[in-house]
Amino acid sequence: MRSSVEIYDIATHECEVVWQTEDLVEAPNWSRDGDFLVINGDGLLYALPLDEDDPEPELIDTGFAVRLNNDHGLSPDGASIAFSDKTLFGKSCIYILGDGDEAPRQVTANMPSYWHGWSPDGKELAYCGIRNDQFDIYTISVNGGAERRLTSGEGRNDGPDYSPDGQWIYFNSSRTGLMQIWRMHPDGTGLEQLTSDGYGDWFPHPSPDGSKVLFLSYDADVFDHPRDKTVRLRLMDADGGNVETLFEFFGGQGSINVPNWSPDGSAFAFVRYFPE
Repeated sequence: MRSSVEIYDIATHECEVVWQTEDLVEAPNWSRDGDFLVINGDGLLYALPLDEDDPEPELIDTGFAVRLNNDHGLSPDGASIAFSDKTLFGKSCIYILGDGDEAPRQVTANMPSYWHGWSPDGKELAYCGIRNDQFDIYTISVNGGAERRLTSGEGRNDGPDYSPDGQWIYFNSSRTGLMQIWRMHPDGTGLEQLTSDGYGDWFPHPSPDGSKVLFLSYDADVFDHPRDKTVRLRLMDADGGNVETLFEFFGGQGSINVPNWSPDGSAFAFVRYFPE
């Protein structure tokens, strides 16, 4: 096996294997009704049913977009999906595909842009944009238009995700050295550093009730967020308190790049990898 899609139960602290494959798959989102996971593999998106003993991924038709990366996620109402793809421009561009749309609708004019979060009211997207070799956090209307820059090149800034009340955007930043977890208000004010722990911390995802934040931690000597490393999934309070390590595993890039909590907050999905 190469990829193992699994679910971690918060109450029992146990991992359940949903599906394993010899192929490389990444970044599980949970559907709003809890019936399936969305994963990506080989540039395409798939729905992985959760109500079957031997599930088979079902291709999601994304039209011309066939060079997707692992940045994708469902809208709050579950009717649309945002994703990043480089088919047309050779650089990552954010699109939205709604129920009944004939083709993906382009949202970002500036590239590369990597989707990471959808505001709770469904009106804005948060993403990492690379402009003049600077990695910063941006937001934009789901209808496109001008992007709003929330960080200004202080280190590398990536992985934004909204709190469920819309009051915070959590993200990771290397502005103080190691990559750590931060948060700010959606207008860029109220900046707070939440972790400072000797690890490289990435991809914070607030729980559906807003009480906890899940994130992935690399050893301090690991640069960027590569695949196939010994990493750990960790949980903390929304304000950065009570950090606990849930478990250590072989993973990294692709394991939890995007929002991955179950709708009721009782579990989260992730991908474990095996050496090639």
